[in-house]
Amino acid sequence: MARRGNYKFLEKFSWYTPGVGGMMILLAWLLVGAVIGSILSLILTAALGAEAGAEYGTLISYPVMFIPPMVYAGVKSASRSMDNQGVRLDSKNFAPLGGFVCALVAAVITLAGGFWTEPIVAWLPEMPEVLKQALESLTTGNFWMNLLMVSIFAPICEEWLCRGMVLRGLLAGKVRPAVAIPVSALFFAFIHLNPWQAIPAFIIGCLLGYVYYKTGSLKLTMFMHFVNNTFALVCGHIDSLKDMESWRDVIPPQIYWVLVAACFLLTILCIFVFRRIPLQKAEGNLDSVPSIFDSNED
Repeated sequence: MARRGNYKFLEKFSWYTPGVGGMMILLAWLLVGAVIGSILSLILTAALGAEAGAEYGTLISYPVMFIPPMVYAGVKSASRSMDNQGVRLDSKNFAPLGGFVCALVAAVITLAGGFWTEPIVAWLPEMPEVLKQALESLTTGNFWMNLLMVSIFAPICEEWLCRGMVLRGLLAGKVRPAVAIPVSALFFAFIHLNPWQAIPAFIIGCLLGYVYYKTGSLKLTMFMHFVNNTFALVCGHIDSLKDMESWRDVIPPQIYWVLVAACFLLTILCIFVFRRIPLQKAEGNLDSVPSIFDSNED
């Protein structure tokens, strides 16, 4: 029986814990989904015109991209659910901090981590104009469309894949957390397909992975992802911040670097706060799920 507080949708994947090979298969299905989504986007553009197609195409093609890996993972999980123990995608191991404190610290570590990673990205060559325009369209276009895309679809879909499937599968397969967390973060970085997003995605992915390892809560990492994306979205709709490429454009240099250092230290402090949550087992605070056969016997 599904534990109260966990979404039944997430429970369907509990018995599939992919290893490295499974991770590659999920990536392959994601690419298949991307092709299907692109075809749908082209059809929409042909039917509605270039402007409407561009506006609605991504909104449709993005979630479609995740359907093939979800179907694959669901089938694999169902085939193993009768006689194998599973691992929950979403647990609630917040003690002794409590859910509210965990959510608050998670929001702080997300925003702080996003700020001090900015100077690292600044070392890269200038972003190509086409990519820049594509990314800006996700934060400066229709607010409600963008909110649905970057603040709802992205946190749910990407966290399901990168933490719920990849990291959980590696941890359940006894891969050391010190390896599993950065590997899942690399996977998270890779699916962004460009270094300007991939570098901060890797760093934030490590933070997301650590929080998931300590709490087992996929809803919490979805919330962190929501905070990160929504903050960028809101900034993109503030007139005085619309044209900035970096916080250095609006913050005096001396204050900027003090804030970078302060945010880095704040990130370390938040990690120590999450360290207060004791581990149930070496692979993290991920709750086990009995096989359906064993559940029926109970």
